[in-house]
Amino acid sequence: MSFTMPTNTESRPVTVIGGGTLGRKIALMMANRGGVVRIVDKIPQVRQDAKTYVEENLASVIETIDDGSVGTIELYDDIADAVPGAWLVVEAVPEKKDLKISLFGELDKIADDDAILATNSSSYASEEIIGQVQRPERVCNVHFYQPPELPAADLMSSGHTDEAILPFLKEELAKHGVFGFIAAKKSTGFIFNRIWAAIKRECLSVVADGVSTPQDIDQMWMINFGMDWGPFQLMDKVGLDVVRDIELHYMDERPGLPTNTIELLDGYIERGELGRKSGKGFYDYSQE
Repeated sequence: MSFTMPTNTESRPVTVIGGGTLGRKIALMMANRGGVVRIVDKIPQVRQDAKTYVEENLASVIETIDDGSVGTIELYDDIADAVPGAWLVVEAVPEKKDLKISLFGELDKIADDDAILATNSSSYASEEIIGQVQRPERVCNVHFYQPPELPAADLMSSGHTDEAILPFLKEELAKHGVFGFIAAKKSTGFIFNRIWAAIKRECLSVVADGVSTPQDIDQMWMINFGMDWGPFQLMDKVGLDVVRDIELHYMDERPGLPTNTIELLDGYIERGELGRKSGKGFYDYSQE
């Protein structure tokens, strides 16, 4: 089926489902041109923390783009209220396939006919989560990394996505300082994440094997590449539980990958050390 592209994007809201680590960062980037961004989350504190994060960081992001201006953040606990009227709906919920399948089935029923439905999943292709969707031509992957620090995004078809959608999104996202790159075919991990997954996995294995520590690996990374962050610091920012879910997905698809990575992550997760969001992960953030 053909898809009618959304119009009046400047005056219509963007809805972000999930106010966690990435959801709030996506909201930040989409609120930097004066529009309305709706954040949906069932947990009141998560919703409020997401809004606070956007408000505290919006001014600095606006300075980096053309025609930047302060947008409005609206908070919701129900997608039935937050989705109608939006031209773009971005899902940023946990990496649970069944959850995403159910969610997209519901989104397809309540979203405007010209709304684009995007998953921010870091490991699932949108083709895998459209089982309950009646109009798959409007579903795609828009995978954000860690904006504004890492403002690239992967764009990928569901295998049914209208051919005009990805170029349209690339152009629209660029207005917000997000730079989209289109995957030419289905790829688990998309483009950059396939490369990053191999780096991350080997870093975890080096620590699991007792060869080095997260701190030393990060220091070597920063020295050698002239960067101000290392792989373990980035994993802490993403959340070690999320890192684990992503790695398990790769392991399901590619039998034979090392399991010591999961064993290492399990030790941290069992202690409640999930990274920045819990105050401790590979590093201790309790004093920040």
